[in-house]
Amino acid sequence: MTTTRIKTFAALTLALAAGQALADINVGVVFSLTGPAASLGAETKKAIELMPATLGKEKINYIVLDDATDPTNAVKNAKKLIGENKVDAIIGPNLITNALAMADVANGEKVAMLSIAPVDVAPEKRQWVFRVEPAAEVMIGRVVEDMKAKGVKSVGFIGFSDSWGELGLKALTRTTEAAGIKIVATERYARTDTSVTGQALKVLAAKPDAVFIGASGTPAALPQATLRERGYKGPIYQSHAVANKEFLRVGGKAVEGARLPVAPVLVAEQLPDGHPNKQSGVAFLQKLEGKLGPDSRSTFAGASWDAWLLLEGAMTAALKTAQPGTPAFREGVRAALEKTSGLVGANGTYTMSAEDHGGYDPKAVVLIEVAGGKWQLVK
Repeated sequence: MTTTRIKTFAALTLALAAGQALADINVGVVFSLTGPAASLGAETKKAIELMPATLGKEKINYIVLDDATDPTNAVKNAKKLIGENKVDAIIGPNLITNALAMADVANGEKVAMLSIAPVDVAPEKRQWVFRVEPAAEVMIGRVVEDMKAKGVKSVGFIGFSDSWGELGLKALTRTTEAAGIKIVATERYARTDTSVTGQALKVLAAKPDAVFIGASGTPAALPQATLRERGYKGPIYQSHAVANKEFLRVGGKAVEGARLPVAPVLVAEQLPDGHPNKQSGVAFLQKLEGKLGPDSRSTFAGASWDAWLLLEGAMTAALKTAQPGTPAFREGVRAALEKTSGLVGANGTYTMSAEDHGGYDPKAVVLIEVAGGKWQLVK
């Protein structure tokens, strides 16, 4: 081979290599893998290992970063993923506070973000922000429905003193008002608190028919354990943000009987055959538990998986008109996400629009109870 031919061949090889690199799809992932919300982040991360390495002829790279349960770190991660890794979309984060902080970055840099937290942004910040989790009112409305069926007339609230606690209290207030149930006590605590005795005593003094705990992850077990220790016999409801194995381990016998609303994947095999998400949920669990072992399931992993299903459809559509790594591709992904219609996932069914970037069908939600250290569908 002559020198000229060698140079030409080398240049062609480099060009092809560069072209291949540019064609790669880059997906950024931001979860809380350390800090107080680490148990939630660990669950959401599980599904990343199941996501495919290619889409059509394109290679997919997943870049996973830890926000350490901190909004400032979440923003730094989003900027790094977009600025340095040139991601085409972001999955995460799993906390509302962090999602609210990242929303400005996603909108400013025009990169679609699929939040695993039930974030609710203002219309002017909605364009590039999508939500995989159902709204809090949808989920808490399901437990209020159960309260009403049990004849509950009054409820006490103990929740986090942060945005998640506030979101839970607002949802409980709106749904109980509609059901004719009165909130007779409202108490708050921090995620890192090691005692809620004072709050529990105030709730007990109000003598509610039931208690709702607006917390998440393992810290949500503390109020229920304290209430039981102090002799509370009434029904205790938890939010869907506790549906992971660590909550059962930490709560132990103290959380027996707790009722909570969840996405259907957690009890997919127990669902009636007519449930729209049973087949998708069982298929996902077979993949997840086949790789990570029995009892590795969680709704947070299901939400991450559904984020991928949403991206898969959107990116497939965007690839028809643009190349990954370009503004046109990212806009194609955003536009296609907005047109999602009737997508059946493991956690729910999604139909989005310009006005609704969540689109979660409330019929997917189910009520479960902790029984014998396991999740049991309430029929």
